[in-house]
Amino acid sequence: MSIWSRISQALSSLSQGESLSAVFEQLRAPPERSVAFTIAVIALGAKMAKADGLVTRDEVTAFREVFQIAPKDEAQAAKVFNMARQDVAGFEEYALRIKGMFGASRGRPADLMEGLFHIAVADGEYHPNEDVFLSRVAEILGMDDRCFKAMRARYVPDAEPDPYHVLGVDPETPIAEIRKTWRQLVRETHPDSMIARGVPEEAVKIAEKRMIDINRAWDQINEAA
Repeated sequence: MSIWSRISQALSSLSQGESLSAVFEQLRAPPERSVAFTIAVIALGAKMAKADGLVTRDEVTAFREVFQIAPKDEAQAAKVFNMARQDVAGFEEYALRIKGMFGASRGRPADLMEGLFHIAVADGEYHPNEDVFLSRVAEILGMDDRCFKAMRARYVPDAEPDPYHVLGVDPETPIAEIRKTWRQLVRETHPDSMIARGVPEEAVKIAEKRMIDINRAWDQINEAA
């Protein structure tokens, strides 16, 4: 059964008028966490689209890039997007429900934030309201400020990212510790690790840019050492 068929099943279990955010209560255990992850990125992406006041074609394309949505599945993805966009529940309620589902896991919130950043910058602009939105979501999910800034450094096209920010380390950190951090990030970014955390195979593509950026950052730091 495809991820989109499983999403359809999850949505059909909601009672009439029930908030989409209620679906996360039903998807706590594997393998349904992959369903929850997909719904979470689409739903929070829909809420984020309100932050800059405009849903662009680039942002819609970004959804397809993150999830590799086949033409036959576009209607189901659009249904999730529109349910979240029209839901009276605020984005903070969504984020809190997702946090309850993820628990204390470090990797899953980072995977979720990665997808949201990918969508946020798809139109070539990182709107200040998007930054406020993503910062608050990261805070609710328990992502520490250093990790959030490291992720933002990889995505926001303001300037050449500082390699230390990309890896989430200080310039004064010993090179051996930086190497350890880099290796840990590489392990966490491996597709098998992501799938084990509940990221659906359809969304593992979001890790490609992460891997490129963290390897480039390590190369820059190592060469300068």
